[in-house]
Amino acid sequence: MRRERLNVMKKGSMRLLALALAAALLLSGCASSGGEAGSKGLTWVTWRGYEKFIELLEETYPDIGLEQISYTGNSATSYNWAQMRAGDISDIFTTSQILDRDLAAEQLLDLSGYDFINDFPTSTLDQVAIDGKVYLLPINYAMYGIFYNKTLLEENHWEVPENFQELEALCGKIREAGMVPGVLGTHLTGNTFSAMFNLAKTSWLTTPEGAKWEQGFLAGDATAAGMWEDTVDYARQYMDIGMFATDPEDRNNPDVLLDYLGNRKSVFCTAVFTVNITELPETGDKLGMMPYISKDGSKNVYMYNPTSYIGISKRLAEPGNEKKLEDAVKLLSLLFSPEGQASFITEETPCVLGALSSAQVPEDSMIYDAQQAMQEGRAFPMTYAGWENVLADIGLAYKEWFRGENNTDGKDCIARMDELQRDYLDSAGQVYFSESTADFTLEETAALIGKALGSRTGADASMVLMGEYHRDVPVMRAGVTGKLYAGRINTDVAASISPDFDGEYALLSMTGKEAKAFKEAGFTPEGESQPYPYVLEQRAAQSCGMRRRTRLPSSRAAIQRRQPGLTAHRCWKALPAGCCGNIWKSRKPFPLTAPGNKQNIKSRQAIPFVNACLLFAAYIANTL
Repeated sequence: MRRERLNVMKKGSMRLLALALAAALLLSGCASSGGEAGSKGLTWVTWRGYEKFIELLEETYPDIGLEQISYTGNSATSYNWAQMRAGDISDIFTTSQILDRDLAAEQLLDLSGYDFINDFPTSTLDQVAIDGKVYLLPINYAMYGIFYNKTLLEENHWEVPENFQELEALCGKIREAGMVPGVLGTHLTGNTFSAMFNLAKTSWLTTPEGAKWEQGFLAGDATAAGMWEDTVDYARQYMDIGMFATDPEDRNNPDVLLDYLGNRKSVFCTAVFTVNITELPETGDKLGMMPYISKDGSKNVYMYNPTSYIGISKRLAEPGNEKKLEDAVKLLSLLFSPEGQASFITEETPCVLGALSSAQVPEDSMIYDAQQAMQEGRAFPMTYAGWENVLADIGLAYKEWFRGENNTDGKDCIARMDELQRDYLDSAGQVYFSESTADFTLEETAALIGKALGSRTGADASMVLMGEYHRDVPVMRAGVTGKLYAGRINTDVAASISPDFDGEYALLSMTGKEAKAFKEAGFTPEGESQPYPYVLEQRAAQSCGMRRRTRLPSSRAAIQRRQPGLTAHRCWKALPAGCCGNIWKSRKPFPLTAPGNKQNIKSRQAIPFVNACLLFAAYIANTL
């Protein structure tokens, strides 16, 4: 089967999509001001990793009616808070970061009076408290440090270093043994800067002075120049002893760890990610984790990051919602019980630590020392709230320095930090491409995404999945699950409502009748479960010089078996972003009433064929 594929949704493509969304928005008319139909059950937007807890909840409280809502977009945190600003959060609210404390206090219940809060460390409650009240609690923590090949250290009778002098001496021995002391994955530039950030945590960022500086820098009231020199100097020392060696293939961090540590090319791996193994697959070597080392060893620190925070919508305290509030309290009480916490910690999550004071891990655990550090105040949060807009570009500068590229040095990196932050603050809130005057429903949002992406591919029609929560089915990353809310459309908004995928779109041919049948049937990845619904959007029918008709296979299973019946035409031309004009104004009505389309389509005239752009993400596209 020949297919014309278009790679999209990379960094630059998101801006193009925002432009296309803006143009499509002009043709969508007024969006619905109403929300989705209400649910009688307790609503909760859940992510991966909650499956075992949901099973525990159903076993413990079978009377709780829980409606799980999927989100599969590119920016969960941004979307969470967009929902909150619109007053459209689920009954149980989850987020990866606390971005707006005032908004949280406005939209969420104070949890301070409930018994489940009693097993939290005082330090945790102090961190999340807003004017003495608690609205969001961390579910658990991902722990971070410097990974090392534990077996290799033991075989060579090498001790885990506790200060830089000991680390420097050990690195000399490692080089004598013919290995690289440490490797730093540089594929993700944000992680490259994070390595620097964590070194700064061992010195001054965890001090009151450092915390004050960070707040000032993010607000534009302070500069990196004059403050980051000591950290840059320390990074240079890491480079000199071989701890910041970079991978020449520029692979992602897990691959670097498995190659260098698993194949005994290096002893240490300094990167910002969690792992799902404790034993390296190639050799069977054990994996260990040590803290980020300060110069004199007096402030060796681990990092942690809450995997997510959870709270309860304030509307559950309103009359008529008594049962929902009761169920929500039961849910959080179970979540913050030993059984609930244990449901998140498995062999596949060896770096996850429970949030409660009673959280314990075995002494032979990879994160045992990290857990002790949490209790002793030697662990610090690794949440870069506010840095997101400059993190990757700052990381690129540090990557060039570490790799000896473009004559970049530490001083250049500091200057780049200041330049990027100034540019961001100067342009913040000013760059946007259009504005929605009302909230969209989910279906209308999917229709808008179809119009935008259809215009980018030059297709005559687009079919877009609306993602739903399907139990025991692989997550459908191609579906639109985020709603567009009233306000400005920029790249961040485009990312939050667009499907999360890294794959390709396929331009396929089918008749109008076949498109209708396909839409009505939906798409079932496993062939048996409940299908995912589509929204179909069409553009004006226009000939591209090819009148060939190809038929769809008779079943979805046949489609998955790579049937040759679907062929791609080469007559589609990508249109310039924003060049939608009247492209979606149907001169010859398509024989379907497209959900979310604001035009009143009454005609049922048949069209010989229509080119369809099936917007499949990696998983789906690879099955065609």
